[in-house]
Formats: sequence, C-alpha cells, structure tokens
Amino acid sequence: MEQRQLTYKIASEPEEMEQIHKLNYETFVEEIPQHQQNEERRLIDKFDGENVYIIAKDAEEVIGMIALRVNRPFSLDQKLEGLDRYLPKGAKPCEVRLLSVKGKYRKSQVFYQLVNVLVGYCLESDFNLALISGTDRQIKLYKRIGFEPFGAMVGTAEALFQPMYLTKEKFETSTKAFSKTIPKDMRSKPINFLPGPVAVHKEVKEAFGKTSISHRSDDFIEEMKSVRRRLCELVNANHAQIVVGTGTLANDLVAAQMKKLPGKGLILANGEFGYRLIDHAARLGLQYETLQKPWNGNISLKEIEDFIAMNKEITWIWTVHCETSTGFLYDLDSLAALAKSYQLKLCVDACSSVGIVPVDLSGVYLASTVSGKGLGSYPGLAIVFHQEPVMPDGAIPRYLDLGQYAIADSVPYTHSSNLVFALHEALKRVALENKKLLGQSVKNILTRAGYPVLGDAAYSPGVLTVPLPDSISSKKLGDALKKKGMIISYESDYLLDRNWVQFALMGDIALPEFEAAFAVFERTIQRKAELV
Repeated sequence: MEQRQLTYKIASEPEEMEQIHKLNYETFVEEIPQHQQNEERRLIDKFDGENVYIIAKDAEEVIGMIALRVNRPFSLDQKLEGLDRYLPKGAKPCEVRLLSVKGKYRKSQVFYQLVNVLVGYCLESDFNLALISGTDRQIKLYKRIGFEPFGAMVGTAEALFQPMYLTKEKFETSTKAFSKTIPKDMRSKPINFLPGPVAVHKEVKEAFGKTSISHRSDDFIEEMKSVRRRLCELVNANHAQIVVGTGTLANDLVAAQMKKLPGKGLILANGEFGYRLIDHAARLGLQYETLQKPWNGNISLKEIEDFIAMNKEITWIWTVHCETSTGFLYDLDSLAALAKSYQLKLCVDACSSVGIVPVDLSGVYLASTVSGKGLGSYPGLAIVFHQEPVMPDGAIPRYLDLGQYAIADSVPYTHSSNLVFALHEALKRVALENKKLLGQSVKNILTRAGYPVLGDAAYSPGVLTVPLPDSISSKKLGDALKKKGMIISYESDYLLDRNWVQFALMGDIALPEFEAAFAVFERTIQRKAELV
C-alpha cells in the first residue's frame, strides 16, 4: 500500500458521519455478523447521538474509527453484571465502542494512532480508564496496545466479545515498546516543528509550482478574490487585504491605520511579540499606554478593564492573540466584548492563531496574520483584516497604505501568483479540530515523559514551549536534533536566553511524525554529556 499521510480528528462533517455509518455496516454486519443486513448498507449506532467519533482519514476517505461514550449505563453494563467490581480502584471509566479499521490499513499504524488520540481525549476529559468489548478476532492486537481482559466473554456464538480495559499506565508502557521500532533518525525526511516556515502539504507544494501568471490578468484577480473571501469566512471578517510581505509588514499596515484614530491606545505585552507591538507603535509615532507583564505573566481582563476605567483617553487596544514566544492565548472573545462595552477599537496580531484555533474577528477593528504559519502555506504574504471600508490616505507611505489595497482588490502593485495559489490550496486544508487534538496528544506525550510544557489547557495547541533544565543546553540540543533531521524552534534569541525549546504544530504535521521525532528527542537527551 502506498504510504500516505493520514489525519486523525473528531468527526464533525455530515459526509464524515455518512462514511462512519457505512464503515459501521461493513464491519458489524458484513464482517462480524452482529446486526441484520439492510438494502441501504448503513448501520447507525443506537447511541449515535451520544457518541464522540474519533476517525482516521486518508484524504477525504474515513478509513478507521473509534466511538467514545461517557454516559452510563454503558452497553457493557447490560452485558456484564456488576461491572464496577472488575475495575481498578479509583477508576473513572468511559466506554469505547465500534472500533473499526478498513482491511488494507490494518497492518499499518492506524489502529494504534486512533487509540493514541483516544487516550489524549480521555485524559483531557478527566477519564482514566477506557472500556471495550473486544472482538475475539483481535484480542492479541488489543493486548499489544495495552488492553487487559476481565470477566467472561459476552455476545453470541457468531459474535463473541471479550470485556477489556485500558489504563493510562498500560498505554504508556505500550508506547515505549512501540517507539523502539521507529528509525533512529529522520535524515531522509526532516520533520519541521518551526512556527515558520512550516511544513506544507504536498498539494500546497504542487499549487505553488504552477506556472506563474500576471498579477494584472483576470484569472489572477478572480483567484485573489476567492482567497480573500475564504479568509474572511474563516475568521468572520468583512474585508481582507493580501500584501507581499511578512507579519511585521502586516502589523506596520495596522499601525499606520491606527495612527489615524483619535485619543490614545493601550498595548498589552507579556512576551516577545507583545513587546514588538510596542516597538511598532513607537516607530510610527502612535500615542499609547502599555500594560506590561513579565514573560508568560497573565494579564487578566479585570486588570485591563481597571486600566481603561482609570485612563479615559484610551480609544483603542492592540494585542497579540497568541503570544508565539510562550503559547499564551489571550481570550479574544472577552477582549472584544470589553472593547465593545467601552466603545474602543480592538486591534489584534493574529499571526500565530489564525488556522490553529477558532478566531472570531467580528468584534475586531483590524487584525493581522500571515500565510506561512497556521494557514500552512509558504511565507511571503501578509494579511490584514478590517471590518470597516478603508480609503487611501496620502499621509501614509504607499506600501503601508491599506486603502491602496482596498480600492485595487488587493493588487495595487506586483503580486506573486505562486504564493496566492499555494495559500488558496492551504486554506482548503485548515482543520482546527485536528490541531486541537494534535496539540493535546503531543502535550500529553511530553508531560507524561517528564518534560513540562508552559501553560494550561487555555494555551495554544500550536505552540508548546518546554523549559529545559540548566544541565541541558537548548542550543546544543537543537543543533544535535537538526543533524538528525528534527527541526525544533530554539534559535531565536528570546528562546536561547531562557533555555527554552518549542514544538510548533502549525504546519502539515501528523501525530505519527511527532512520535517518531519524540523517540529521537528522548534518545538525544539521554546523552546529556553532549548537551551541557
């Protein structure tokens, strides 16, 4: 079978649910004769409305699934009397049902990865044990993953099932055994955990490789309109302008517009990129106050409101959404509500959040993002969202004048059709739920192995920051990993100064790639003498 990159997610789309019903039929009617046949060849589970479906997809095809249910009585309660007496003390169980993988994928890692995502989801939901009724045809496989049998077999002669459970500890043991099969390094295919440039999907690469076309052609203008429309739909914005440049340029464009606003602004800063906003404002001569905290310090909504209440001249707020230097994620919805209640203009640097977490800009005056981070494309396009129409202003340098782009459909000057083609393709692949699941799984793997990650569940799943002990040099570790084909974020001065490393999960990264990389990470750290 051709090796393709699979994705793992919680099913959310109608087409995914339809494929689940068909896979359910194929497995539990045609393969395991547990239910009656029907002409539609669809089997909708009796607990369908309560199930959470974790699925594996090959492109758009659902090729594996696990259904998770948390409400009791479980189906196993009805099959095995006194279920709780079989479970370990302190068990907080959920029930796993309908485990199924299409035939040609059964000798791959799909089943293992589905269980890996399942364990991460259970831990995040405060469950510590997963129950299954495992078909007697696959008991060896379940045991290899870490499931333990208990009680008597249940079911019928045609379809026998063994009650089993999986604990976090057992799964960790199987993970270590599994990691021994991973290649020692990845020189043939470097794995990229940078916040930019990010790993891009092969179809994004193909789109970038199309023959260039004139930025004045009708085809390009239509392509640009389509991309801008998709961007607006993604974040609930009225307008989006696309400029050849970086996130720094996008923030300068925002600052140039903010300079036209009356009164003074308030800039929030608790990390590298918040402090950079202060620098943007100073260079463009904006009038502003600051609310600053040490790196990774929490700036509460109450502190912001108290500051505004004491400074009546404040008319706008500027903040990052995700502070890339730490992963800290501001509560954008609450900030927007606060700004609305005080009739302030809220402006946001969303360079590291769009494409990673849900971003609603309906209450945001101006916002910036880029092509080469969470959107999963190549660097080189700066994006500015605005809710109100913008007109050109002769007092602003031409390239920083957002109005020049607004009246010219984002094409006042030379543009790159290749970058726009690539961004268009990448936008089709934005999957926020996948990013959330991946971030949860990666964080669980790191913390279970003893590597602390900054922040809590409210931090971005796209940037995981790991402080290293003084006995390990972040530079030497990063250099050593790079030689082995694993590229983590460590070379920025702000990371080197604090001896931090980061796993950025913004690009085209799947859980199996992280697991392969993590095995290399652990082996490298074990050679501490080389990393001091």
